[in-house]
Amino acid sequence: MPKPSLNAARTAAAALIATGMFNVSPALSGGVTGQATEWTQLLNNGELVTMVGKSTEQINNQVTQISQLAEQIQNQIRIYENMLQNTMQLPNHIWGQVENDLNRLRDIAAQGQGIAFSMANADDVLKQRFQSFADFKTGLAKGESFSSSYQNWSTTNRDTIAGTLKAAGLTADQFTSEESTMSSLRSMSESADGQMKALQVGHEIAAQQVAQFQKLRGLVSQQTTMMGTWFQSEQADKDLAQARREKFFNTTPPSVRGGQTMEPRW
Repeated sequence: MPKPSLNAARTAAAALIATGMFNVSPALSGGVTGQATEWTQLLNNGELVTMVGKSTEQINNQVTQISQLAEQIQNQIRIYENMLQNTMQLPNHIWGQVENDLNRLRDIAAQGQGIAFSMANADDVLKQRFQSFADFKTGLAKGESFSSSYQNWSTTNRDTIAGTLKAAGLTADQFTSEESTMSSLRSMSESADGQMKALQVGHEIAAQQVAQFQKLRGLVSQQTTMMGTWFQSEQADKDLAQARREKFFNTTPPSVRGGQTMEPRW
């Protein structure tokens, strides 16, 4: 996985897709809160272990929440499609809601890329800092690392989105920023055909994100479990070493019996 500077990792990725989806660079995508975590900025091993442990638990919960949000957006877009079938064209106030939901879908894609970057980065840094972590068995198929698995997930997600856009005759170049995306959506809102096209692509991408986030959730959960097992094994080793030190230093030395009494001789 590429390791950009912290400022670069915090830069929001551009390139949304016609119906609210990012064509995100893996190095520039935002995290769950809009920022990807660059673990190499942490100062020491103790801080790294503590921060990664807490963050992975939070990310695991957030992936679940984001997946649920993607399902909600998918269902809402289906409602818009049904409304459009029963009317000539969606009114402006309804289309404004559509644009909002598609932008939320765009945010979801960006967050997924940020999560993948952060978790892959954590895997890489822990391997660099701790040989025991590098040697730890992950349980992934074909000897893959979590870092490479997240890279594959990101690539697949971007390619899937790009394929959907291409099939609809759309290009990511048309949506290189939020402003241009909104402009494109406004143009599509001028006709019923344009609205339906945006909704159909949006619905398909929302469905893809639901499926992709289920995979991401499984990957994050597996990595979180593995890290927890490793943390426990590391702590067990430290506890054992501490107990041995305490036993050594607290042992009462054996008394000396018999033999010649040591006395000064003048």
